Amino acid sequence: MLPNFLQSALWSYNLKSVKKNFHKKIIITQILNYGTWPQIQWLLKNYSSKEIKEVLKNPDRGVWQADVINYWKKIFNIRLPKKKVDKALFSLYAK
Repeated sequence: MLPNFLQSALWSYNLKSVKKNFHKKIIITQILNYGTWPQIQWLLKNYSSKEIKEVLKNPDRGVWQADVINYWKKIFNIRLPKKKVDKALFSLYAK
């Protein structure tokens, strides 16, 4: 079970049902996109840099905010093809 203070970043999930290791891609993506500083600190303590980089290198389609994915790419020194980033971006007008 995840701590209750993560609920605002994982608003559409029941934290009692979310498993830290099984759902790590969702947890990492949501906290990097919407998390507060305490939530990001929790993330950095609970997942390795390698695990976070793996999520950033293989972003899910349509779930990332442009400024957020670009920020975290710089922080973790990750290069992604523009096409891969474009597919990862959330848009009401999907291409």
